Amino acid sequence: MSRRLKSIGYALVAMLCGLSASFAEEAKPAEKINFQDHIVPIFRAKCGTCHSAGEAKGGLVLESYGATMQGGASGAVVEAGDVDASRLYDLVTHKEQPAMPPKEPKLPDETLATIRKWIELGALENKDSVAKVKKKSSFALSTTAVSTDKPEGPPAMPENLTTEPLVHSKRGNSVTALAASPWAPLAAVSGHRQVLLYNLTDFTLAGVLPFPEGSVHVLRFSRNGALLLAAGGRGGQSGRVVVYDVKTGNRVFEIGSETEVVLGADLSPDQSQIALGGPRKMVRIYSTSDGELLYEMKKHTDWITTVEYSPDGVLVATGDRSNGLVVWESATGREFYVLNGHGTAITSINWRVDSNVLASASEDTTIRLWEMTNGTQVKAWGAHGGGAASVTFLRDGRLVSTGRDRVSKIWDQNGAQQLALAALPDLGLKTAFSETQGLVLAGDWTGGVQVFDVKDGRNVATLLTNPAPVAKRLEASKTEATAAEGVATTTAAQLAALQKQVTDKQEAAKVAQKAHADAEAAVPVLAAEITKLQQTLPGKDEAVKTADAAVVAANAVVAKAKADLAAAEAAADAATIDAGKKAVAAGELGLDNAKKVAAAALADKVAVEKSITDLAAKHKATADSVPVLKAAADKAVAEMNPTPEMAKAIEVATVAAKQAAANLALKQSVVTKLAGELTRGATAEGK
Repeated sequence: MSRRLKSIGYALVAMLCGLSASFAEEAKPAEKINFQDHIVPIFRAKCGTCHSAGEAKGGLVLESYGATMQGGASGAVVEAGDVDASRLYDLVTHKEQPAMPPKEPKLPDETLATIRKWIELGALENKDSVAKVKKKSSFALSTTAVSTDKPEGPPAMPENLTTEPLVHSKRGNSVTALAASPWAPLAAVSGHRQVLLYNLTDFTLAGVLPFPEGSVHVLRFSRNGALLLAAGGRGGQSGRVVVYDVKTGNRVFEIGSETEVVLGADLSPDQSQIALGGPRKMVRIYSTSDGELLYEMKKHTDWITTVEYSPDGVLVATGDRSNGLVVWESATGREFYVLNGHGTAITSINWRVDSNVLASASEDTTIRLWEMTNGTQVKAWGAHGGGAASVTFLRDGRLVSTGRDRVSKIWDQNGAQQLALAALPDLGLKTAFSETQGLVLAGDWTGGVQVFDVKDGRNVATLLTNPAPVAKRLEASKTEATAAEGVATTTAAQLAALQKQVTDKQEAAKVAQKAHADAEAAVPVLAAEITKLQQTLPGKDEAVKTADAAVVAANAVVAKAKADLAAAEAAADAATIDAGKKAVAAGELGLDNAKKVAAAALADKVAVEKSITDLAAKHKATADSVPVLKAAADKAVAEMNPTPEMAKAIEVATVAAKQAAANLALKQSVVTKLAGELTRGATAEGK
């Protein structure tokens, strides 16, 4: 509180502490209230000892009109014609704290009315003065609710902006400014006299915004992502802050008119203020409603390098080229904390999303975290050898940084390193993080912004501060698309070959398992068939015996018939001889038939016995093959699943194939976009 009492509020306590009701009654306003006749007598009566040229408490002098209108260390206290913007009136009417006079009742209504009317009528110097019309800006920003949550509706993205560079040189400029939209896949990169907007889904230019004021040193998206602030200028000549509409690319606000380049700037979360600083060592806060200067803060002793509002809009932090790090009240411009700890230049600051912790990076190699309850340092660690250049909080509380060691890193809030990304080509200067895409953006001295996937640290793209014209980018993109197609084909073939090896082994395992199962199933079937045939053997034996007996009987019949024929021939009995011949022929025919039946019965028996022998051999062979086939099946099954080495190879090949396919689609999309833009450009020129 002691620091804040040194502000203009404290000065006004001393100024008005002794005013009385009787004096207010005596100072009856004339028709044309002015400083010389009506206001300065009030100031001189009670405030001359504290706010004279010799004793200017709080930097405020009230003995002259010019000094009064200039204000104190925290800025102007009177806005001519605008009572609501005059902090003097708010304090004496107790609308704001600290109330004036302190620990006393509010001033009499007549006195307040005199002060109010003087301001309303233009804060005239004397009776001959003419009220000046308050200058209004040709631009104005509408305020918005302060929120760290995602706004409703689709995030703002450039719509139909040209991507033809306004300036293209042989060499690109270093990355002096870099920002990522909080809600859209969009990045802003500093260029020479231009701001480059990149789409982070395909890493193509989404728009080019002119910045004829000179070099861009600051880029910041508004908290809702709808606006983009760019600041910079020409060293030793001029500085300017410009706010663009992200969708249309139109300038919606300009402010500053600095005599030096702007090195640090930010738009307040509610869009009501813009704070800036630079080599003049002065922090200035402007109103975006009319472009008027609200406060000037003179704490820094060296160039101001970085400026940022807290996400809740209550505070604004500033750092300088020495080691000065100051936190201010945004509503009053009063000093809140001086944070001492860094040894050299402050290069970057960034607030945690809850506004309770401020991160700072310095050329002294460290990153430090400061809590806002007491303004104390809670963490500090050496982050980058040679100097830390940039630090950014992620929404989850982690931090990303880069520096002179060329390595961008992810940290937890205890300063433990979680990930170190591939080294940049040159000194790291700026970092940003795309929450929507999970991408780290790191810019270096050569003018390239390397884009890394935070999940695996892979470098996925490079954004340039000096992009080529559309026609050249189209030609290069076609070449890249052709190369990407070859890579996609190769990686897909490699993956297919690995997958075929697995498929072949799986098919072999199925065949081996089936052979084993078939053999196991065949063993009992063969055994059953053998048993069945063996059960038929007794019947076959009996049939053979019966057939053999029939042959014997037939032989006996033939022998008897022949004997009877011989007897008949001996007796010379012609009739008997003829009958005997017929009996012999019939007997011999019966004998032949009996022999045939006997032969068939024997053959049938032999066939059954052979079948039993064959089945027994097959049964044995099948039974013997079962354990062999089981071992083979088990081995095939074991080899069916990929080895860890094979699984890893497939995993790598799968990722490579997917990435190659995605890259091919990306390159083809870029070619289509650029071809379309080139065609539209040619059509526009023709018209």
